[in-house]
Amino acid sequence: MIIGIEGSIEKKEPTHLHVNVNGLIYEVFVSVNCSSKIADKRVKLHTTHIIREDSQTLYGFLDPNEKKLFDTVIKINGVGPKVALAICSTFTPGSFAQIVSENDVSMLKRVPGIGPKGASRILVELSGFIVEDASADSISGSNATLEAALALESLGFKKDVVSKVLKACTGTNTSDLVKQALKQLQK
Repeated sequence: MIIGIEGSIEKKEPTHLHVNVNGLIYEVFVSVNCSSKIADKRVKLHTTHIIREDSQTLYGFLDPNEKKLFDTVIKINGVGPKVALAICSTFTPGSFAQIVSENDVSMLKRVPGIGPKGASRILVELSGFIVEDASADSISGSNATLEAALALESLGFKKDVVSKVLKACTGTNTSDLVKQALKQLQK
């Protein structure tokens, strides 16, 4: 079982990397969040190694909490690695823990590949999911903050920039937060 990988990046795509480890190149699938945080040529990832009858795949994570989220979600019946990676790409571990604690089906349905029944099942099975050490850059706050973040990200702004701007905003509903954030982002 491969639990970590360290090497230089040969090829970087939004959803996968080719990592050269002493001449052996591994394909490692990553979330969009993880891919956007990788700036250096060298990388060290925590991995989940999934062995199936017809394939062996590696899923890599910079954040151990993101790995915990992935490993927890793929244990749910009907949720495979692709949907788990989509969840990791859509939400940070901290924001996902908040969605679970608030039992917010509508936010979870925004993940590609998850419908209303799947979202409900995931929330029931994950009641009590907590992040041990939520990262400082994860977006905290109400559903309005999460919705504003998703709206701004869909406009093409980077997740880390959106997070910083939204922390400075004082609006209480989604539209106010988006308006305030857009004013700051245009400066």
